[in-house]
Amino acid sequence: MPIKPSILPGNAAPLRRGNHHLSRAQEFLKPIVFGGNDGIVTTFAIVAGFAGAQAEGAADLGVLAVLVFGLANLLADALSMGLGEFLSSRSQHDLYRTRRAAELHQIADASEGGAKAVAEILQARGLAPDAAAEAARLLAQSPELSADLVMTYKYHLALPSSTRPAADGLITFLSFVLLGSVPLIPYFLMTPTNLTFALSVAATFAALFLLGLVRWSATQDSIVRAVVETVLVGGICAVVAYLVGAMVAAI
Repeated sequence: MPIKPSILPGNAAPLRRGNHHLSRAQEFLKPIVFGGNDGIVTTFAIVAGFAGAQAEGAADLGVLAVLVFGLANLLADALSMGLGEFLSSRSQHDLYRTRRAAELHQIADASEGGAKAVAEILQARGLAPDAAAEAARLLAQSPELSADLVMTYKYHLALPSSTRPAADGLITFLSFVLLGSVPLIPYFLMTPTNLTFALSVAATFAALFLLGLVRWSATQDSIVRAVVETVLVGGICAVVAYLVGAMVAAI
């Protein structure tokens, strides 16, 4: 029975979007969670540092100082994160392309060796030795498919079509800025007091809760697990940020 082109690894995009109907949140889940969590914690670290300095009487810090430093840090780190994600994805693409080209060259030069490698992979995935050898012999008729199997199951490298460097970088940047600005909202509306900082803490955890809901919506896993893990991990980072700010202010 011929293999339909839509299910070949080289045609992952149609499979991913057409057959499984992945939403945008699912496609960009990694940069959304990565950028959003880092943005929330990074901005809260600035707010916590100023709150700690005020608590120690280190300086008479106004709302303008909090906003200037907070926004400057937010935008600079967001740009760094976005570009970092872009370069990381591009590097992964380059690695996949060069490694796959080398595998295709080996398969073309030594068909028996290539079939043996595929047979070993299929056997490791549960096929009996004879069945694996027969399947590898049939797959040898398609060197590109054989190379894709080797890339996926031997080197554990994702298909480049599963990521888009420019889009991933942009989503990371936007998630960082949008969610990272949440801890600053109380300082846009009020003068910096203990109440303002308390509201910023509440806003920080609300943003983490929202990020957990986005994660749950994309994965359709346990909502409790998705939310609790996201809030817990981000909360630990936020507490550490506050303690570091308080210690620095006390020096």
